[in-house]
Amino acid sequence: MVRLINAKTSRGFTLVEMVTVIIILGVLVLGVSSFVVLGTRIFVESTSVEQVLAQSRFAIERMTRELRNALPNSLRLTSGDTAGVFYQCVEFVPIQASASYVDLPFSPSASSNTGIVFTPSQGINPAHKLLVYPLTNSHVYTVTSPGSDGRLFDVSSFIAATGVVTFDAAVRFAESSPIQRYYMIDDAVSYCFESAGELRRYANYGLNSVQMTPNTNGVLMAENITNNLSIPIDAPIRLTGTNLVNNAMLQLAPRFSVNGQAFQYQHQVQVINVP
Repeated sequence: MVRLINAKTSRGFTLVEMVTVIIILGVLVLGVSSFVVLGTRIFVESTSVEQVLAQSRFAIERMTRELRNALPNSLRLTSGDTAGVFYQCVEFVPIQASASYVDLPFSPSASSNTGIVFTPSQGINPAHKLLVYPLTNSHVYTVTSPGSDGRLFDVSSFIAATGVVTFDAAVRFAESSPIQRYYMIDDAVSYCFESAGELRRYANYGLNSVQMTPNTNGVLMAENITNNLSIPIDAPIRLTGTNLVNNAMLQLAPRFSVNGQAFQYQHQVQVINVP
């Protein structure tokens, strides 16, 4: 009797019991894994959306800050396509320094190679150019040769103690500013929306009479932009020029898309500086 009892108690699992356990464990693993996969997918998608939101906010804020410091009447807009690649670019000239002048040579007075100005808080870099009373784009993007009337001239030196600014040669400004303001400027800056869904910033390319077009030297500022640049009504930039009533106004409406979700900015930037 003792041997029979021991034989019964040492008996293993039956095949039915093992199959049942395997099925139960499989169902549990499948259920748990589906929750893990779903949670991972939600995390990845939310991270992608957050990255696009962060970069779009940064790009819009960077553009806004630079545009508000733009030289008056320096904004200009261009669009087109190069080998089937559409683009839209806004170009402007940042103000490096600004203050009032005391005495500068103006037409019809005689030309001079010196003038007296107040020192701006930023100081004056002789490598920059001095501009007085810009009223059009051509006044900004054309450096005048010494010896002729103009509004933009190169500076060779500046003495902060006396406020004396020296030009490369004798110059004569075409027109005085009603509030005796001058600007120190350097190179232009461009922001270009490109049909590859990118926003790029271009700088350090000088001042050119013809507005630049996108190339390989731009710095990537944002991606995932879905505006159709071949359709003017869907353009991300709209520019209202300066007039007697309003300053220049730039409307930014870039549309971003990620993981099937789309969102569009409606942002307005006013260039508050005046000649």
